[in-house]
Amino acid sequence: MRARHLRGMAAGIALVAGLGMAAPQAAAQTLTDTLIAAYRTSNLIGQNRAVLRAADEDVAQAVSALRPVVNFVARAEGVSAEQSLPSGPGTTRVENLTAQLALSAELTVFDFGRNRLAIGAAEAQVLATRAALVGVEQQVLFNAVAAFMDVRAAISRLELREANVRLIGQELQAARDRFEVGEITRTDVSIAEARLAGARSQVAAAQGDLAVAREAYRAATGDYPVRLAPPPALPALPASLEAAQGVARDRHPAIRRAQFEVTAADLNAERTAAIGRGTVSGTLNLSIDDDRRDRSSVGLSYSRPVYTGGRNPSLSRQAIAQRDAARSNLHQTAVEVIEQVGRSWSNIAVSRAQIQASASQIEAAQTAFEGISQEAELGARTTLDVLNAEQELLDARVGRVDAETARTLAVYGLLSSMGLLTVEHLDLGIPVYDPEAYYNAVRNAPLRSPQGEQLDRILQRMQP
Repeated sequence: MRARHLRGMAAGIALVAGLGMAAPQAAAQTLTDTLIAAYRTSNLIGQNRAVLRAADEDVAQAVSALRPVVNFVARAEGVSAEQSLPSGPGTTRVENLTAQLALSAELTVFDFGRNRLAIGAAEAQVLATRAALVGVEQQVLFNAVAAFMDVRAAISRLELREANVRLIGQELQAARDRFEVGEITRTDVSIAEARLAGARSQVAAAQGDLAVAREAYRAATGDYPVRLAPPPALPALPASLEAAQGVARDRHPAIRRAQFEVTAADLNAERTAAIGRGTVSGTLNLSIDDDRRDRSSVGLSYSRPVYTGGRNPSLSRQAIAQRDAARSNLHQTAVEVIEQVGRSWSNIAVSRAQIQASASQIEAAQTAFEGISQEAELGARTTLDVLNAEQELLDARVGRVDAETARTLAVYGLLSSMGLLTVEHLDLGIPVYDPEAYYNAVRNAPLRSPQGEQLDRILQRMQP
């Protein structure tokens, strides 16, 4: 009878281990569902889309500097004077009020390329901000993968711990029965009681881990998980570390962002160097006074700074320093990205080895548990021996859960380090944000026009 009971314990552990990974299959949330929810509900993505739209407006503002600036001026003046009276001594105050309406326009005719360089720098900064948005998208999607896998792992660990409590409870009852008939001592019963208390403590800790994982899932996706399906087949990866690093050099958003920031810094350095060359401006003034007298004037002027107290040379030196900093940042970013690819590649290899080792460990622990159980039936093993063998089998199964979770995170971490953890590359089947739509609507600094109406429609679609 004891042998059947112990074999039932082993079968129960194996069954629960399988349920921990396979039970939530029917009508469950998939990893794709989780990624889609994270992408659609992310406040971080929404924030950085707004940051990108603000950068788009910098281009519009740079373009507007090439257009005339027209000002309307309404002016009223009063002049007072003391006037002597013709009939004798004394004076009187005379008020003379005048009014004038005027339009003045000023246009930069030639600025030695500064506006053109400003537009180029703004455009490069837009591209850098777009790359930063892709980086945020990768961060959001990886957090969703991590949240999904953490919940599944927490559920599996909790189920294993709960099964362990039930099995140790059965072992404790069996120990008490054997103590009653004098087969074992009170010490064996106390050992089983202590082990049961420890197992219950581990269940409480596993419940806490699951609660934490559920909160992280809600933060990542906007809602709590209901039932999670097993993760799908892992995405395809490059054949070698060198190939993965080559993709990262070409695709990683951090590197692309740094490249565009270098371009913007180069153009800004050129622009500040041209400040001292001056500006050719055209002016047009139209006015009418309260006597309906019209006046108009047209002018062309050239001005350049002669003395600025050292401000312009300082601006030039500052722009050069910022350019050098951007170039150094590009080099350092590339180093860090390549390092991350190597780390992720190594993590995948380690997790695969851990899974293989866990499988061997589980098989050996299962055999050991069954053998010790049979020996205990014959009196050659104690209750402590059985409990230790059961604990080793449990630890091996928990280790496999952790190793499988680590492998999945390592694979998606490698995709992220290559710059491929995006909605488009994962083919999630949902519409993606189009940064060109807003940019094309504002790049020419539209006024109230058909183009401006198109911009209004785009803004309405972006409202939450």
